[in-house]
Amino acid sequence: MSIDKNQVLIFDTTLRDGEQSPGCSMTTQEKLSIAHALEDLGVDILEAGFAMASEGDFAAIATITQAIRKPRITSLARAKSEDIIMAARSLEHADRARIHVFLASSDLHLEYKLKMSREQALAQAAESVRQARALIDDVEFSPEDATRSDRDFLVEMVRVAIEAGATTINMPDTVGYTTPEEYGQLFREVRERIPAIDAQGIILSSHCHDDLGLAVANTLAAVSAGARQVECTINGIGERAGNAALEEIAAALFVRADRYGVTTGIQLDKLVPTSQTLGQLITFGPSPNKAIVGANAFAHESGIHQHGMLANPLCYEIMTPASVGAATTTLVLGKHSGRAALRNRLEQLGYTISREELQQTYYRFVALADRKKNIYDQDLVGLLPQQIRDRRPMSYAEVD
Repeated sequence: MSIDKNQVLIFDTTLRDGEQSPGCSMTTQEKLSIAHALEDLGVDILEAGFAMASEGDFAAIATITQAIRKPRITSLARAKSEDIIMAARSLEHADRARIHVFLASSDLHLEYKLKMSREQALAQAAESVRQARALIDDVEFSPEDATRSDRDFLVEMVRVAIEAGATTINMPDTVGYTTPEEYGQLFREVRERIPAIDAQGIILSSHCHDDLGLAVANTLAAVSAGARQVECTINGIGERAGNAALEEIAAALFVRADRYGVTTGIQLDKLVPTSQTLGQLITFGPSPNKAIVGANAFAHESGIHQHGMLANPLCYEIMTPASVGAATTTLVLGKHSGRAALRNRLEQLGYTISREELQQTYYRFVALADRKKNIYDQDLVGLLPQQIRDRRPMSYAEVD
């Protein structure tokens, strides 16, 4: 699988890594609904599940392969023969399929989790990739816990996987441990030490967890260092603190195209609707202050910000709400709001007031806002003297 060097493939693992986190379990039908949303969003690779994990996961993958046509469909598999066979079976009806094989590369995982030597790990990685490649011609290999692995051994494991037939190499920050500088250097070093990566067009991929809040920053560092696939989830759901958020990565690569110089196939105006679809199916939605898709992402309460927004939205918004599928900018009236926002909302409600009337109304508004967290339109109308209300051409009840 080859791509334009200026294109970054979006590998969505909402239905695998995301779904296996607490509160995110989905039925087959719910997974199918998200899969359709992800297809419409424009993801390139859709990791539909872990076929060996359960009958439900197998069924969900098989169902998705029969309904989804645009993205490449992927099933995860441990570096075990039975996992690989099960993954291939679940993908039988896919137009384009991929088996994603993983095996730990850090000494910590090898010793305590797998009870395996480095030599055994190298042999198993090679054998597993060869088996997967014999069944499906698109194989991704992930050395789990890559960022805490001995660098020489990691390079050797990647080399072995490529020689065995892996077409994509993913180097995951499994526990969210690395920093952008370190992660970028990891990709640069692996490319330099394994010439076959560039010579054979092997795609390098990132997969970052958010334990230190650096998942998106680390992912972007990987892109700068040559990664051309990024693994992520809607709303950043996933194990522990979650995964790199798809919507943040896509928006960053678009808004800062001057910095990264790459494109994706993501339809940005479908980011918020896709986020909302997911939030309706799992037990929680994104935090209000979540970048791009949070309820407050385009909301402004500070008077200084509101004044700037009314003068020119570019003062405080680096993208329009419509560009990512959000309804509109919201000027939230609260104790931090200024006169400009108050006048603006009163005018929207049909009240034109003088400078002196605004000043007196503003004093009453601030006093109310100090006592009340949420200010509603009826509260604003109640602050106005009767003579101002009488000037309004229509009754308040007629306002939508």
